[in-house]
Amino acid sequence: MSADRFDRRDFFKKAGTAGAGVALAAQAIAKTAAKVNASRVLGANDRINIGVVGVGGRGTYVASAFTKYSEANNNACQIVGVCDVYAKRRNIQAKKYNCPGYVDYRELIGRSDVDAVIVATPDHWHAKIALEAMDKGKDVYLEKPMCHTTKEVKLLIDTVRETKRVVQVGSQTTSGDQWWKAKKAIADGMIGKMIMSQGSYHRNSVEGEWNWPIDAAAGPNGKDDDYIDWKQWLGPAPSRPFDADRFFRFRKYWDYSGGIATDLFFHVVAPLNICWDKPQYPVKVAASGGIYGGPAFEEKREVPDTFHVVAEYAEGHSLVLTSSMANSHHIPGLIRGHEGTVIMVEHGQFERYSENITVIPEKVWIDGKDGVFPDYKFSGDPVKIPVEPTDMMAAHVGNFLSCMRTREKPHLDVETAAHAQILINLAVESYREGRVRYWDEKSFKSVDKPLKA
Repeated sequence: MSADRFDRRDFFKKAGTAGAGVALAAQAIAKTAAKVNASRVLGANDRINIGVVGVGGRGTYVASAFTKYSEANNNACQIVGVCDVYAKRRNIQAKKYNCPGYVDYRELIGRSDVDAVIVATPDHWHAKIALEAMDKGKDVYLEKPMCHTTKEVKLLIDTVRETKRVVQVGSQTTSGDQWWKAKKAIADGMIGKMIMSQGSYHRNSVEGEWNWPIDAAAGPNGKDDDYIDWKQWLGPAPSRPFDADRFFRFRKYWDYSGGIATDLFFHVVAPLNICWDKPQYPVKVAASGGIYGGPAFEEKREVPDTFHVVAEYAEGHSLVLTSSMANSHHIPGLIRGHEGTVIMVEHGQFERYSENITVIPEKVWIDGKDGVFPDYKFSGDPVKIPVEPTDMMAAHVGNFLSCMRTREKPHLDVETAAHAQILINLAVESYREGRVRYWDEKSFKSVDKPLKA
């Protein structure tokens, strides 16, 4: 991976100055148009060529999911190149797919025969690689979280609009049928006015807190398969001496991750934005938590093992999220309305398949004389709505490949995902700064005080 910085807005700012800047801006527009047309037109029977950037645990899994989907669907796609700064991972996957392996992702995304790029690197690389891939005319399967900073959210939205690329953000949860059934139930008025959404994500294992195994021999001084290009891996992150814990367990450190918020809460907030009548940005966010799990959780850690978020939305409802990596007891995922509650996740985590969603009616008070409510009635009996059995990963992959051919929006397009990303970015900011954060959508930035009505 290259350490060069990339900022589209800085480029257009410089290109927009008088005189020569006008000419540069015109060249930029022409260049963008060329990028839009750079990819080949895919026929119904064309096999889609995919490059994978980042083939650690998640990248390996996603690449396998694409391959499995292809085998079940008339060879719909194939892996034609892999990239990783760790030689061992790169070489294993290059051999598996009988394809070239790259250290620098630019060599992979620069290939004219690559139609799409899977980005499964540490979080601090997600936006940069996705932006450059789109500028090369590639569609992108972008692992969650879709980026690391709020500035990158806006860059991704703008670049998708400019280049007309298909970007599927890789929270496969959103391809589950239960969210769409819940959305319809709410739209049909089954719960009345929406009041509050809630969700959780709980684990209880040392490894589940991102303490993945460390290859002791691996590093910048490693030989052959043990070599890691540490400088390339750091990229836009602050320069530091090599630390195996940071490399293999990057989600424990703020430089590369937002911890629970970005790794796990994204799976909760993204589908909620599908259930609601429309994706929504919060107006107020407060987060709390800490490292409560004991010595096994405290060693070499910056992000908390227990994390909670409360958010408010302009349309008059709130969101409550809770998590712990030291206790596995789950809280149901549901949306409360004045006239009922829809439960999407009864047991387990958000990305697991549910057989039904359940709508439980609330009391409806009967209006008496002079504003007195002497009695109530139930608006109906609890209703279980069947959910189509879904392999969420296969559905998400299939949706992405289908949208590459049709040019339609995928299930988790960048603009929908942006609403989830802003919530979790504000939550991280609130936790780290110890204060409430407010969102100014017009200026697209976090602010200290609520906006005036």
